[in-house]
Amino acid sequence: MEECIFCKIVNNEIPVYKIYEDDSVFAFLDIRPISKGHTLVIPKKHAKDIFELDEETLKKISSASKKIAQKMKDNLGADGVNLFNSSGVFAEQTVFHFHLHVIPRRKDDNICFTRAVTAKEGISQEEMKETAGKLKIGE
Repeated sequence: MEECIFCKIVNNEIPVYKIYEDDSVFAFLDIRPISKGHTLVIPKKHAKDIFELDEETLKKISSASKKIAQKMKDNLGADGVNLFNSSGVFAEQTVFHFHLHVIPRRKDDNICFTRAVTAKEGISQEEMKETAGKLKIGE
């Protein structure tokens, strides 16, 4: 996709600090990091979001992300990592090429994702049961 900034990065049209590359996956440092080492892991082949991404490439992205997370722990002193993706406008996706953020975390880094993912309102048991039924895979 010629207007996609991540496709331009994959095609070496925009310089980045490359962390990892294989036949399907490319990883590089985020230019606006949440913490030192914040890395984006993307498919080389354009896929707008998780809904367009094929499962085999997602597996390769996951595998690369684990390797990067281990490097963060071993070489940057990360105490943990967050893996984060936004898919779709209403999920606040801003670059429409699938990307997984691998964010190294350190004790007392004052980054707080908990506020963003903690429910503001409870969901009834009946709604939970209905939702689980709609999302259940298999059986």
